[in-house]
Amino acid sequence: MSALVDRRLVLDATAMRRAIRRLAHEIIEKCEPLDRLALVGVRTRGVPLAHRLQALVHEVEGVRPPVGELDITLYRDDVFEGLDLPVVQPTVLPFEVAGRSIVLVDDVLFTGRTTRAALDAVMDWGRPRAVHLAVLVDRGHRELPLHADFIGARIETQRDESIRVQLCEIDGVDRVDLQGRPERRGEDA
Repeated sequence: MSALVDRRLVLDATAMRRAIRRLAHEIIEKCEPLDRLALVGVRTRGVPLAHRLQALVHEVEGVRPPVGELDITLYRDDVFEGLDLPVVQPTVLPFEVAGRSIVLVDDVLFTGRTTRAALDAVMDWGRPRAVHLAVLVDRGHRELPLHADFIGARIETQRDESIRVQLCEIDGVDRVDLQGRPERRGEDA
């Protein structure tokens, strides 16, 4: 029998707002010219984060970069490994990818495998001028030689822990929790 998962708040709504605002300012500084910028959210939670970044870029610079939605399901290297049939959602890129500075937006960067899949998916749509990665949380433990260009928060984790991002648009609340493994009672405690 296992006990409840150990869960600790690491970013509340205020800290998340600050991190996202910082991401927007860093994107503005690095991704000139802004009229060639596009934000591409990796489903699921990267999409509302991309829309928040779009609103902040517009608020600061008066430019509203287009936002795309990327489904990487069929690009994953584990798509058929012991899982149910994958549920594929549409990829929506309502702009020409070629020649643009694309900022991939995701909630958590962990092993880098999701980012690799997202890069493959974007390249199937055209050849961007540059691709950058913006993540709300970088938790380390990379398995591929990838890094984020824009990071809202670095949170040190153990491999058996996880980061849970909740967003108002999906979950009704803004918060980031660090979740530990369940405590085990019994023989192998």
